[in-house]
Amino acid sequence: MNISQLRKNAETIFLEGVEAVNPIHAVKKHVVLQDDRLTVGDQVYNLAEYDGIYVIGTGKASAAMAQAVEELLGERLKGGVVNVKYGHSFPLNKIKVNEAGHPVPDEAGFHGTEEIIQLLKKTGKNDLVLFLISGGGSALLPYPAEGVTLEEKQQVTKCLLEVGACIHEINAVRKHLSRVKGGRLAKLAKPSTLISLVLSDVIGDDLDTIASGPTVPDSSTFDDCLKIIEKYQMGEKIPVSVVELLEKGARGEAEETPKADDPAFQRTQNLVIASNILAVQAAKRKAEELGYSSLILSTFVEGETKEVARVHAAVAKEILQTGNPVLRPACVISGGETTVTIRGKGLGGRNQEFVLAAAIDIDGLENVVILSGGTDGTDGPTDAAGAIADGMTKNRALEKGMNAEQYLRENNSYNFFESLGDLLITGPTHTNVMDLRLVMVG
Repeated sequence: MNISQLRKNAETIFLEGVEAVNPIHAVKKHVVLQDDRLTVGDQVYNLAEYDGIYVIGTGKASAAMAQAVEELLGERLKGGVVNVKYGHSFPLNKIKVNEAGHPVPDEAGFHGTEEIIQLLKKTGKNDLVLFLISGGGSALLPYPAEGVTLEEKQQVTKCLLEVGACIHEINAVRKHLSRVKGGRLAKLAKPSTLISLVLSDVIGDDLDTIASGPTVPDSSTFDDCLKIIEKYQMGEKIPVSVVELLEKGARGEAEETPKADDPAFQRTQNLVIASNILAVQAAKRKAEELGYSSLILSTFVEGETKEVARVHAAVAKEILQTGNPVLRPACVISGGETTVTIRGKGLGGRNQEFVLAAAIDIDGLENVVILSGGTDGTDGPTDAAGAIADGMTKNRALEKGMNAEQYLRENNSYNFFESLGDLLITGPTHTNVMDLRLVMVG
């Protein structure tokens, strides 16, 4: 297995993992219609009991999920609204698709959320609402709390991303600056019956974190948000109105997000229909089909992407030196989602930066390839899903006058790999279950 074959196989394995979490297939696997009986997971709904069936949604995969629901329910649907990232639309008949900004929310997302709220206001006790949630859903469902503007919320989101806050921290703050997140959308849907179908893009599939948990009880508090602001020393970087709202909430002067005992959740079902582990397991099966000894390292990988990359590079060295933790030819797979602390002014994303950091550590090693990609096909603010590198990547860059360490310091991984032709370009995959990383040793 030469480098060319390792690279080709790495891309094949990655794409197999992505296909395993195809949102259309995921919906149809977990939602089955027989006559008037709609089976969702382990619950059954008699559609004859409902006056109307509606669909709402948010996230990069929500339009694809909506297409599956339209195919299942057909004329039974009365309508719906979903918010998706720009470029992630699907052709739908009865459900309106609004394209909006991600990862930073914009006015289009705000107006789309308004439409969703107006639809919910029209539903009643005898209506059924299907809520389609996927990665990116939090940014695509912006409706700021009273006293906070969309621009101020955008500023807070940008700041949290720049300091390297994890998704749990980002969403805890988002929930407390919103009128729809943190279980508040379930309150808006009451007294309708509400079914949430979820594509998980968070570690551990925590329902209260996915898309900031609009239909589940919220475990975070205003006090938690203040601790996050203090942890990253953001107090002077974010709007005064935001700090004042969080402090007001911590004093009990603003309504907390609904907790587990809130009656809004009595007629709500939440079901995860696809997650990172499914993608990782499919990648493992494909690797073994291609002749590799395969191992799942973890689907709970998080932390600073450069440090995580060094650990993966160390695994490659261990395989070469001792044959542990798996014999060659080897494919070690991990999932999860890392973060990047931005210090430079370059262009890139966590997956590209991961591969650049790994490329530096595997420099000179023979028959080693490392790939990292976002299952949504978009890594940070770029058109790449990620990147791929091998033991000669750093040297090939030097021949072009590029210093890998300098590009890493500048957070400029996109331009580094673009010059080498090593970006992983998939286009929008219409799904999102975090990242998939591969360590290949021939």
